[in-house]
Amino acid sequence: MFQEADYRENLSLALSEVLDDIGVNERMVMRRRRQLMLEETMINITYRLTDKNMTEYCLGSQSEGTTTRGLHSDLDILLCHHDYNIIQDWSEWEHGKLNYLMIQDENTTPGYCFLQLLQPDIPLPVTVIPNEHHINDRSGRILLKNTLYNGAIPGAVDHGPSNAEQGQDGFCDTDIVPAFHCKSWPQSASDWLDRQGIGRWPTQDMRRYAASTGCFVVATGSKVSEYPELEWRISTSLAERCLMSNLNITQIRCYVLLKMILKSFLNPHAEINISSFMCKTVLLHCIENTESSIWKENNLFTCLTYCLLELHTCVQNDCCSHFIIQENNLMAGQFTAEKKNELSKKICDVLQNDSQMLLRIEIDDLGYRLQVKLNIVPHGIYYYHYSIDIHELYMTEEYLGRAYSTSYHHHDILHHLHNKNIRTMKQFVGKLISFRVNSNRLEQIALKFLAPILFTTYGSALASSRVAENNQVSPEVLVWLSAGLNSDISSSRLKLASVFYSTGDMEQAELILRHIEQQYYSYPVVPVCTCVKKPPAVTAELMRICGEQSEDCIKHITAFCVKFIQEEINCIPYELQYEMFRSTQDDMIHRHWFKDCWMDWAVVDSLPFLYFLQYKIYRHLQRHQDKQQALNKLIRTIVTDENLKHRETALNILGQCMEQENRPQQALNCYLLSLQQRARNNAANFHVCKLLSRIFAGQ
Repeated sequence: MFQEADYRENLSLALSEVLDDIGVNERMVMRRRRQLMLEETMINITYRLTDKNMTEYCLGSQSEGTTTRGLHSDLDILLCHHDYNIIQDWSEWEHGKLNYLMIQDENTTPGYCFLQLLQPDIPLPVTVIPNEHHINDRSGRILLKNTLYNGAIPGAVDHGPSNAEQGQDGFCDTDIVPAFHCKSWPQSASDWLDRQGIGRWPTQDMRRYAASTGCFVVATGSKVSEYPELEWRISTSLAERCLMSNLNITQIRCYVLLKMILKSFLNPHAEINISSFMCKTVLLHCIENTESSIWKENNLFTCLTYCLLELHTCVQNDCCSHFIIQENNLMAGQFTAEKKNELSKKICDVLQNDSQMLLRIEIDDLGYRLQVKLNIVPHGIYYYHYSIDIHELYMTEEYLGRAYSTSYHHHDILHHLHNKNIRTMKQFVGKLISFRVNSNRLEQIALKFLAPILFTTYGSALASSRVAENNQVSPEVLVWLSAGLNSDISSSRLKLASVFYSTGDMEQAELILRHIEQQYYSYPVVPVCTCVKKPPAVTAELMRICGEQSEDCIKHITAFCVKFIQEEINCIPYELQYEMFRSTQDDMIHRHWFKDCWMDWAVVDSLPFLYFLQYKIYRHLQRHQDKQQALNKLIRTIVTDENLKHRETALNILGQCMEQENRPQQALNCYLLSLQQRARNNAANFHVCKLLSRIFAGQ
């Protein structure tokens, strides 16, 4: 018996060390959580600035820090629309709002509800069906159908209540779930607030916080419902996020192991039998019903076995009660008798061969790593190398993720500001500053990344309006442009140089460009662009820098693509202005309303734009040798840089340089290569016609 206890303890400690090696430790869990909370904050700042009456919540494994690289967990987004006021009591009705009353009766599945439409001017039910999204039930109630948001996110795949964005290499899949918020705690979960388990967990503080979060209703019905289009699932996601954030590291590791076992042995071919949410629910029940003292590193294997036994019981009984709304059976209608027997047998196999099963897990090389820890196989060079580098890799992904988020939300705001006049843009920046003054700590950190690039855009647009009036740059313009210089290593400085170029101050522009080029080669710079989702190559040197420095190093290792909206047109060389008019009416049919909105702007990668501006400036200054060097660098960058996101634009401006060099055949080759990159919505179509016209006219 003692030998068995020693074996389980040794295995537990080895498992804990392996999970530590692959990033399931306190430090990395907290970093993952902070990263997702910053992402959530940045999203919601953008919504508030652009007057969208909604809030996004980042949920699931990514936000909990309960995942690894090998698990490939989705990012779960709850998109909450605030135009709807969901109430459980008539006292919560609000004048002028779209009020819906949550109804739970003998016709609704436990954990689900109907939503009855109420009048906006008096607290009474509506009696006439207003549109196709509502239906009149047998009792005469006007109920909202849960098909309201079907297909609401273009390009996404419907997965029950969620819309999943898939198929982008290097980026995790995203499940976007539309929902409505109810300010009050669900009545069906009122008993949970007073429930007390053996381990006195959750604590009273957790329960009080959970109650303050209210609940959501999500657009999906139960699989066993008689009214699948009318039911809305009651979700306590924020309360669950609070519970997960209060787990200790052994409990988190136990959950990660459950998911690895689930993916390796219970759902081996990506079929969804038992969900990770069921595993999470089982874990929470086990924590509640045990003493907190058992959840320690040297007892991890025993805790895992306990959770697997509980999961087996749930499958055999066809019942896995939701942790908070206990009457909601998560397994109701999920399995046929044949599938239940198959799953029960698989779980028994895991339990009977538990330690051997762990050695077979390929996710994150967990089985191999465990064999090394237990001296089953000799220590390998590969093993140690990978263990050291993985933490640097996590840091690198975190920092690059922050940069991509900044670029994405800048993109979203530019879409909002497109075709707005300078006065409207000034009001927008004023709102941003006011928001920054009154922000909390997390919002201040998010704005530290988001604000500079927006200040640059406003400064450039203001400069464009001044150039149109008197071809001068005012001190106010320079203040705004200076405030944004540290957004990244190059894009904001390139805009400043472009402003000076447009006003004829070639010396000042050339000085800025020289400084950018020096900085560019001091670090391994990563191009960041959200117009074209293509992950960058991560080098060992980049990982080393990210592992050694703080998140502020983002400003030195990333180069955003340079985006000019129509309001900045007077501050860019005319060769780039063609990019703003790339689309014919026929081309417009082949564009996505949001993802391709950048096609109405002039967008170019930083490095090609740097060399192009140098070429233009040296040509103006008649420094022919420097001009030729800049042109050669532009050519070399286009040919050799695999990370370019707007190669077609770089080829277009190179083609125009070739035209100015009186090399029409090379110019035509550039445009044809550009069209190979993007056949439609490409200014190269205009350049080809223009060039051929000149050639024929010359002949």
